[in-house]
Amino acid sequence: MVMKSISRISIVLTLAVFCTPFSNAQQSLFTIGDGLKAQNLSIVASTSDGSHVVARISGRADRLGVNHDRFADPTHVQKNTAQFVLIETETGEQTELFKDRVQANGFTFSHNDELLAYYRLVDQQQQLFVYDVNRNRHRQVKPKSKLELSDLYLYWMSDDEEIIVGLRPENWRFKADSMYKELTEGPITIQTSDSTTLAWDRVWEFSDRTHLALLKISNGNTRILTDEGNYSRLVPEENGAFLSYEAGFLMRTDYQRTGDSEFEIYKLNLEDSEVDTLIQRTEDRPNLDWNNAGNSYTYAEEGKVFLQKADTSDAVEITKGAYEFVADEDTTELKFSVMRWHPQDESILLRSEKGYHLTGLDSGSVELIYEFPENQDEAPRRSVTHWSYEGDYLYMSYSARDTWERGITRYHIDSQEMEELRIDDDLYSGWVFPEQGDLIVFEQSDGIQPNELFVADSEMNNVRQLTDLNPWAKDKKLSKSELIQYTDIDGDTLYGVLYYPAEYEEGKRYPLVAYVYETFFNNGFSPFINILASQNYFVLRPSVDLEQGYPGEAWMKGVMPAINKLVDRGLVDPNELGLQGISYGGYATNLLITQTDRFKAAVNTSGKVNMISFLGDSPKITTRNYDAAEVGQDRIGQSLWEAEDKYIAHSAIMYADRIETPLLMLTGEGDWNVPETNQREMYYALRRLGKEVKWVHYRYGGHGAGRAGRVEDYRHHWETVLDWYDEHFFPEKEEE
Repeated sequence: MVMKSISRISIVLTLAVFCTPFSNAQQSLFTIGDGLKAQNLSIVASTSDGSHVVARISGRADRLGVNHDRFADPTHVQKNTAQFVLIETETGEQTELFKDRVQANGFTFSHNDELLAYYRLVDQQQQLFVYDVNRNRHRQVKPKSKLELSDLYLYWMSDDEEIIVGLRPENWRFKADSMYKELTEGPITIQTSDSTTLAWDRVWEFSDRTHLALLKISNGNTRILTDEGNYSRLVPEENGAFLSYEAGFLMRTDYQRTGDSEFEIYKLNLEDSEVDTLIQRTEDRPNLDWNNAGNSYTYAEEGKVFLQKADTSDAVEITKGAYEFVADEDTTELKFSVMRWHPQDESILLRSEKGYHLTGLDSGSVELIYEFPENQDEAPRRSVTHWSYEGDYLYMSYSARDTWERGITRYHIDSQEMEELRIDDDLYSGWVFPEQGDLIVFEQSDGIQPNELFVADSEMNNVRQLTDLNPWAKDKKLSKSELIQYTDIDGDTLYGVLYYPAEYEEGKRYPLVAYVYETFFNNGFSPFINILASQNYFVLRPSVDLEQGYPGEAWMKGVMPAINKLVDRGLVDPNELGLQGISYGGYATNLLITQTDRFKAAVNTSGKVNMISFLGDSPKITTRNYDAAEVGQDRIGQSLWEAEDKYIAHSAIMYADRIETPLLMLTGEGDWNVPETNQREMYYALRRLGKEVKWVHYRYGGHGAGRAGRVEDYRHHWETVLDWYDEHFFPEKEEE
């Protein structure tokens, strides 16, 4: 195996040196090692005026070497390192916050933008630090408490002298470790139906147990504010008078995603620690939208919207009398939901089936300010990403549904006119609008190169690139892409993304690998697609229309017509078709090859093959596999005992005798999602039936097999995939 891999690499390198077209003479092919080099960026914090942002820069290697055996262990934080950079948006100057790649999170600027608080993992313990932006200096802040820090909360108080943090309960680490080891090491483990919750549900619940506490950054003085509990949705009042928060209480194990917990909303007076209950214990989780001052909130109930001030007991129905909409002889009974508060809390933006509405803080002042297009299923997608500080504009991301037109627009509320700020075929993401700054920070890619960070003014003029994370990628032959439109077997229009071979020559037919999952539309840089394209394969990401109760038919109906269209265009060799997928895509791969023998080779990475045994295969994620089948992604729609025939029909193992396609299966022993035991069933079945099958198992791999293992596993994973296609597409190369 090793000698074969070296031989194949040597051939590729020789071709790259001597057979590269003159137009790309300075470029080389994308390699497996390049997949480890590729860096991604995300903004994790921004000053209020946008003068500085903190960017997290990471790549695949930052997640390799994870100890999957300790998944769900509350006392162990899995590896997820990164480089963190402070970027000055005016000059583009960058300051590395740490010398090495570290594991840190929770980055939060103080109100005056001079201090940056964050948690950093040190020897599996969360430590709190404060970085002085002007002095470029880090300082650890140690709480004066025997309790250890949790990284679940980090909120600056209005005076920038205190921070709200989380502290673990007394003896939390010992108790959490004992609960985990009882279920994983025993030596005797007993579980019973007498308990209202599964044992692993109790582990997950205990892992988030904390006290809320107030920590003074100058001296570490610590005041515990609450008993231990599971808290979320913290909202400090702007003047530091009180803190509102939600408490969750695990009540039962739920199999239908209808609710396993109860919730209560509290207001804590920070001066005297007096606690008021804003919303009594309820099974329906309150969906509150707090204003920016943190002293009032809105909520929707049966299509009606109410405004509640935290210091009063009576809620005001602000949509009263506005439910009947009349326009052009069309009368509609409207139901409202809350979108967001005005930046200065002067009004509230609502949504109905008709469009966006603006309402004041008093009842009866609801105004339709933006009406949705008549046919929303065909109109471009628009999503409100920002409300300008003065309240004049709504910024909306934009994406056409039938072509690559993407970008940002803004809508003038008074004139009700839409302005296109930037719409083209590039990819945009990560929009950041500082609270008061006259600028926009965003990520942009041409769909071929990796994303980079850009900044522009509020009208998307004076665009400047702030980063150059992957300069080496410009010297690589990266795959170009095309949006294809086709009709599935049911006559529905679908879209897919076609990636071209790295050294594509017009007029030639090439092998194709269909990379399946659910729906694809946008292109973009992808290491694993470029690894395949560098071997001169077309890579197709086709879309499918999954039907509740009958999802297994979708891939046959949607994938094959897309491939047929490419064959008809003269692009693809109909005798050289490959198929692969990961997780749900691996499951789809196995189902598809039980229905057709057109594929010359297939690869299933971490995808289940037996829907029935899968139900209880992953104990650490408790009921996820049951509800995934009954109400989630697997789309069976019923329980095993209500529709056993559907579970059989969607288990590829039951039809293994129909498989004619050589199958490569890749698994990881630490896969908490789809344990390797599920795919092992297919290996034994195909061996028993005399079919061609290969099973590669990674002891240190996780969900994604070698791609989620160690560096050497990652390389071996992709070498194995490429060798598998070489063996079946080009057997003459294997003989050489």
